[in-house]
Amino acid sequence: MDTITITDLEVFYRVGVPDVERAKPQRLLLTVEMEHDFASAAQRDDIAGTIDYYAVTQRLLKFGEGREWRLIETLACNLAEAVLKEFHPHRVRVEVKKFIIPEARHVSVRIERASSA
Repeated sequence: MDTITITDLEVFYRVGVPDVERAKPQRLLLTVEMEHDFASAAQRDDIAGTIDYYAVTQRLLKFGEGREWRLIETLACNLAEAVLKEFHPHRVRVEVKKFIIPEARHVSVRIERASSA
């Protein structure tokens, strides 16, 4: 499978177990890898046969509007489900990086989901 990767997309979502942590959006970095067969798109040089990564990034940037999550695990699953449903890759991997522990560079969760088709 071929892969498109969006690395460390900066988003601001409300996420955290304590209410105070969800009181305002916090900076997260998302990495999304989408597997798909891009051979026909490459052969024809046509975006119709691939995944429009610009459209994916715009969707991810707006994904947190009016929403909140307690766990980054839930957020990662929700993101993967949305990408699968809306952009139809064969497989998606999502990593969410959160900057909540001062002594650590970041905490992250990485999940992988495949289409059922």
